[in-house]
Order: sequence, then C-alpha cells, then structure tokens
Amino acid sequence: MWFSDIYYKGDTYTCPINQKSYRKFLPYGAHQQRENVLCPGNLSLERHRLLWLFLKEKTNFFTAKLKMLHIAPEQCYYDRFKKMSNLDYTTADLNSPIADIHMDLHNIPLEDNVYDVVFCNHVLEHVKDDHQCMTELYRVLKPGGFAILQIPQDLTRAETLEDDPTITDPFERERIYWQKDHLRLYGRDYADKLRKAGFTVDENDFVKTLSPALIERYRLPSDEPIYYCTKA
Repeated sequence: MWFSDIYYKGDTYTCPINQKSYRKFLPYGAHQQRENVLCPGNLSLERHRLLWLFLKEKTNFFTAKLKMLHIAPEQCYYDRFKKMSNLDYTTADLNSPIADIHMDLHNIPLEDNVYDVVFCNHVLEHVKDDHQCMTELYRVLKPGGFAILQIPQDLTRAETLEDDPTITDPFERERIYWQKDHLRLYGRDYADKLRKAGFTVDENDFVKTLSPALIERYRLPSDEPIYYCTKA
C-alpha cells in the first residue's frame, strides 16, 4: 500500500479512514464500474468511508468499551479495529484464514446476548436464508447494543428480488443481481426484513446531512441509508 500512497499522493481527495489525501482514487465495480471511488492507500470504497464518518459522529464506537463481532471483516477496517484499545474485537468468516472464528452465519456457535456491536456488511446477499442469518445476528447482540448490516440495494425497487436458480449464466446473473454470486437484490423492503428478525431499525440518511463539498472530497455515496439496528 505504501507505493500507492506515494504514487497517488495529492490534495484533491481524502480518505477519512487513513486520513491521507490523493490526487485521485481508482475505479471499481463489477455490475457498473464507478470512477474515482477506490482509495489507493487502504482500498476503502464510498460505503466504507461513509460508515466511518457515521461511527465517528453518531456513535460511541471509538470511545466506549465495546465487545465487537465483525463478520467478513473489510480490509480497510481490520487493522485499525484490531489496534483500538476500547474494542474487544472478534472476527468471523466461513473460510477466511484471518478470521478468529470460522462459522456458518446460519448457525452462529456463540451464546445469546454476547456482543455490544455487530458488523455484517455486504454478506446477507450471499447467504441461502437471510432471515435465519438475521435472527442469529440479533440473538448474539446484547440488549442495548447496535448492529450495522449494510447490503447492496436498489432503492428504485420496492421489494427484494430473490434468487432464480434457473438463471445460471454469470453475465445474466451479474446484470440482474449486480454480482454473479449474489442470491438476491435487496429493495426498499430491507428494513422490514430486519424488523421481522427482531431489530429496531433506523434507516439513517446520514449522508444527506453532509455538504456537497465534503461528499465530493471524501467521495461518498450520494444516497445510501445506513441500517443502524438495535436490540431493545
């Protein structure tokens, strides 16, 4: 990463996660390539930078003593979260060699009410039974805790489009589900699905509270709700 930091160094765009500035970001995207969105220093995307700002401004994530479970940890967060002295930080994944726990999200091998914070971002579109996985995440979250459960979402779609197993062509699957290994494309009903699993859900439009200049400086998504889920 150090080479990218030097090669792309500039003062046009800034990543709030590593607090470094660049002359440009890199393109990224399978379904539709987006220009100038991938931070060359830590590989953060728009959604990662938005969530970082939300955590800084709207939660006690960086100050309180918290026990955290992070499913499929994102590279741009992993090292930073591990170094945070206020976090009792555990990672989990089905196969990843860096994960502390290897597990199937449909059947989490942990007791009830364990974690103050749960992150599970861009995972639920890959699982066979998303309701079962949501209820498992709810089960291990402590009362009073919060979960961040982001997904790829088509906000023009009222209802989630579930998997059609007869569609096997990878290019067609990418066109319909935005990635060939996605098993659904979530619509605006996503929050209701989380509520059915037990969560109290705040569909937080945090990005809309930020100035256009800041959105451009950090290269944030223009319209992406943050699903801040709590357990009563």
